Amino acid sequence: MKDSWESGDPYEYFMGRWSRLVAKSFVEWLAHSPGLKWLDVGCGSGALSEEIIMNHEPAKLTAIDQSEHFVSAARKRLGTPARCMVGDAVALPLEGASVDISVSGLVLNFIPDPLKALEEMMRVTAPGGAVAAYVWDYAGRMDFLRYFWDVAVELDPKASGLHEAVRYADANAETLKGLFAEAGFERTVTSPMEVETRFQGFDDYWKPFLGGQGPAPTYVSSLHPSERNKLRDALHERLPIRPDGSIPMLARAWAACGHVSLG
Repeated sequence: MKDSWESGDPYEYFMGRWSRLVAKSFVEWLAHSPGLKWLDVGCGSGALSEEIIMNHEPAKLTAIDQSEHFVSAARKRLGTPARCMVGDAVALPLEGASVDISVSGLVLNFIPDPLKALEEMMRVTAPGGAVAAYVWDYAGRMDFLRYFWDVAVELDPKASGLHEAVRYADANAETLKGLFAEAGFERTVTSPMEVETRFQGFDDYWKPFLGGQGPAPTYVSSLHPSERNKLRDALHERLPIRPDGSIPMLARAWAACGHVSLG
């Protein structure tokens, strides 16, 4: 089953609120000076680019995504401070050494050749500049997706290969650091980024899965209504719902940052 990544608004409803939180932590961790030229690879609906604009006063920001719909959503969200373009992460439409820092948020694990993507980010980043990326810790602490897939696979064992903890088992600090080393970056460091995903009630948890954007919502959209209802009811029984109806869970991402050689 091919994941759907074509509509910015449903994705924003499903993952955007958590993407914003982890993007904020990531930008604070980078702690770069204002006035730099930034590149955001796989910008999606623009959560990371928005944090860069708000907190780092970039001299220039280029945001690239392969989806025209996401680029349109990012352009609307970011306005004139950003140049939003359709482009491929493994063949970036930029000249060499044209930016000071290249970043990629929550997309590296979805790129078929992540090493090539990092090499392209290195190519367009000036010597001494930084390249950084982060991915969700699907096999570790991505609780709200872990609950979803665990229940989905119990009900439908054929979905076991779709479980994001299986598909992205190597989305972790060790793999990121290894990719950065293989690409040739210097002084690579890694760090966890943890945010609380607090749902106000069960509908706040369940309804975003109905938008059809991303692996889990794509799976839900493939189900017969009776199967979908069975999954919904099973999740309602399984989730750690508090007496007030809220559902607090943890989401963790792993980040890595390396530097382009001066020589």
